[in-house]
Amino acid sequence: MSKTIISAKHIKKSYKDLKVLKGVDLTISESEIISIVGASGAGKTTLLQILGTLDKPDYTAETELVINGQFIKSLNDKALAKFRNKNIGFIFQFHQLLPEFTALENVCIPAFINNTPKAEAEKRAKELLEYLGLSERIHHKPNSMSGGEQQRVAVARALINKPNIIFADEPSGNLDSESADQLHQLFFKLRDEFKQTFVIVTHNKELASMADRKLTMVDGKIVS
Repeated sequence: MSKTIISAKHIKKSYKDLKVLKGVDLTISESEIISIVGASGAGKTTLLQILGTLDKPDYTAETELVINGQFIKSLNDKALAKFRNKNIGFIFQFHQLLPEFTALENVCIPAFINNTPKAEAEKRAKELLEYLGLSERIHHKPNSMSGGEQQRVAVARALINKPNIIFADEPSGNLDSESADQLHQLFFKLRDEFKQTFVIVTHNKELASMADRKLTMVDGKIVS
């Protein structure tokens, strides 16, 4: 029986009068790949940001969020940032690489935040970039790389601290179909090799169907 890595109960989120999440319950197992689909405005990204601890739910007596055994509500902002840096990786539609830094430097940033020694961080970053087929691009800056290459740098950055969970928000949204296919295959390869859990918000029907479980959101709730 695989262990539960995310347990979310009664997750609600409102912005003034707008109710975005209306009581989401969700359990995700270790090494599971979950896709979350639904129309724009269904609450997918808001849910992803709360599960990834980038945003907070509207806490009620019934609300609970446990990630990798940690009750998230009990952490102050500093402890939460440290927990997030160590346990969670993020891949966004817009890869958000820093243009003034090389691929290697971009990948190392979360490791430096984690106080990893420079030599150790760079060694791990080079290994990841080579693993992702980017050994020729290590010292290139983002503007001299293709969209697919930049997204793989972003994947390496998400992996540098060996997180248990990767959250991806429309990760292939800006890629051509070939690069998107390569990225999708990569997620499954990473899961198989490193036992990571992936939670992916996507409009890509093929990626959504490849996942171990596809969750559909409608109007702030998971309906299937």
